[in-house]
Amino acid sequence: MADPSSYRPKPGQIPDSPGVYRFRDEHRRVIYVGKAKSLRQRLANYFQDLASLHPRTRTMVTTAASVEWTVVATEVEALQLEYSWIKEYDPRFNVKYRDDKSYPYLAVTMNEEFPRVQVMRGAKKKGVRYFGPYGHAWAIRETVDLMLRVFPVRTCSAGVFKNAARTGRPCLLGYIGKCSAPCVARVTPQVHRELAEDFCDFMAGRTGTYIRRLEKDMLTAAEEMEYERAARLRDDIEALRRAMEKNAVVLADATDADLIAVAEDELEAAVQIFHVRGGRVRGQRGWVTDKVEAVDTAGLVEHALQQLYGEETGDAVPKEVLVPALPDDLAAVTQWLGDRRGSAVSLRIPQRGDKKDLMETVGRNAQQALVLHKTKRASDLTTRSRALEEIAEALELDSAPLRIECFDISHLQGEDVVASMVVFEDGLPRKSEYRRFQIRGFEGQDDVRSMHEVISRRFKRYLAEKEKTGEWTAEDGLSAGPGGNGEVAPTTAAEENGRPKRFAYPPQLVLVDGGQPQVAAAQRALDELGIDDVAVCGIAKRMEEVWLPGEDDPVVLPRSSEGLYLIQRVRDTAHDFAIRYQRSKRTKRLRTSPLDAVPGLGETRKQALIKHFGSVKRLRQATIEQICEVPGMGRKTAESVAVALARAAPAAPAVNTATGEIIEDDADGRAPAADISEDGGSTE
Repeated sequence: MADPSSYRPKPGQIPDSPGVYRFRDEHRRVIYVGKAKSLRQRLANYFQDLASLHPRTRTMVTTAASVEWTVVATEVEALQLEYSWIKEYDPRFNVKYRDDKSYPYLAVTMNEEFPRVQVMRGAKKKGVRYFGPYGHAWAIRETVDLMLRVFPVRTCSAGVFKNAARTGRPCLLGYIGKCSAPCVARVTPQVHRELAEDFCDFMAGRTGTYIRRLEKDMLTAAEEMEYERAARLRDDIEALRRAMEKNAVVLADATDADLIAVAEDELEAAVQIFHVRGGRVRGQRGWVTDKVEAVDTAGLVEHALQQLYGEETGDAVPKEVLVPALPDDLAAVTQWLGDRRGSAVSLRIPQRGDKKDLMETVGRNAQQALVLHKTKRASDLTTRSRALEEIAEALELDSAPLRIECFDISHLQGEDVVASMVVFEDGLPRKSEYRRFQIRGFEGQDDVRSMHEVISRRFKRYLAEKEKTGEWTAEDGLSAGPGGNGEVAPTTAAEENGRPKRFAYPPQLVLVDGGQPQVAAAQRALDELGIDDVAVCGIAKRMEEVWLPGEDDPVVLPRSSEGLYLIQRVRDTAHDFAIRYQRSKRTKRLRTSPLDAVPGLGETRKQALIKHFGSVKRLRQATIEQICEVPGMGRKTAESVAVALARAAPAAPAVNTATGEIIEDDADGRAPAADISEDGGSTE
């Protein structure tokens, strides 16, 4: 635990101007980002007596090892820079909202020649109009099905569209009148785009004008005794009204607004957002967060606004945003929202009428979401905590192993030997920390030596990271360089930018896939590096027993033990990760060819050579003059091809696995389609 006074800036060193500050830990990782109207006044608050600080703030300042700041011209710039840095560095002590689900949107791809209506999830794309989010994808499809009768916009995929254009026949929707069939040129691209724009206008809330126009056209058709057209327009109007009824009117004045409500307790907070367009609720979403920093309701609202509108521009930012509490920097936040929209945005607390009633409804949704989240998480946390406690008790550890790293070796008959490292923190996989290794110290199959090499390389990197921060020196242990020669890799800009380094965190427990030999090799690697604060164990597949270093008998956990379930899950994850890597390396190796070693020989000329000679075997038998006859082949390249093929050992002859006979090349030099090619890959 660091003493904040050890890195407190000198008096007068901090400027009295707006800016953004970053606290870093001893490994130079950014752990907190904040903004301030006055950097001097704000930072002074962090260096008070520790007893007077909020417990979360106290934890942050004692975890930090340094503080730095950037001066900006205005509070709006500070707000934007704070959002960018939180997104880039992902600091552990900042409030970060996470969606409790992946919400679907109704999207219209206006960036295509023929816009398409579809359901989309994930990151928003440029040139696409989005409506929502919706609670369920089926709700979008029901709405679209009703509206396609009036706005027959394309909904098919690119493959279906191209196939219909090629055959000259539209899909079923084109035949039943729910698609204008631009694929077969029933309408021009311009007409189809106008249909898509009308669709977007209707979804954006401009419904009254369009329905009145349809009603006028229906009456005109009836007066002119075009009864079939009048009946079709009547049905269109009814379909649009049914689509509108799916979003009840909540505000009578056709308001465009977002309503944000917060429910919180001491540890967590839930945020609910209702998107109201044209007086109707067009979408809803919810977020939850851990309150890892000392923050009140106003601060939670400000963070929610940053996350909600940080990537949005134009109409995606509404004219009015209703919140339960106003941010401290109200003027700066309002100006920032206005800049993103391109016009003024009203940010306020509703006081009376329909808007206040709707805000209470949003608040009840937020409270319900928080209760539901806590119910789900309580069960999950209880199970994981019990599993970690059982592991600590069975292995006689001082505390629960909050970070477990598991290593596994994979190979195929001694070839393509690789290893995997998976990380579980607090009983959950941390996929961003997974690592893969190629065994480079020796050739052949030896799981024990492989395990020793991998553990050594992983913890040499850990010691190298510690040496950069001054926590460890070369005199404290053996060579710490990545190559094992005592050299420490120089600090790069990427490692100094505050992001977590690849091997900076040590585990409390190293788990290896194997029995006594693998466990002994892992422990020997740690002993050689002078590391004595990391526990080691292994799990053997045969009886699922757990082995400890230096013990003749394994630790047998009950079959119903949550601790055993967690160990098995970690082991299986490492095993699958290693196998996938080994298979990818083997596939890549089998797809190589002797021609790959020829410098300057691209895929086009490789294919030309094989097409000309029929096989690699015939190409190897050709003279340089014959190779020069291939279009595009010069003499220098032909000589390089001949040398590369001469150096490459001929592949073993293909064998018919059904009869056992050796398969020779056919008359034109081509091997049969099911044979094995010279480069070791299947030619099927």
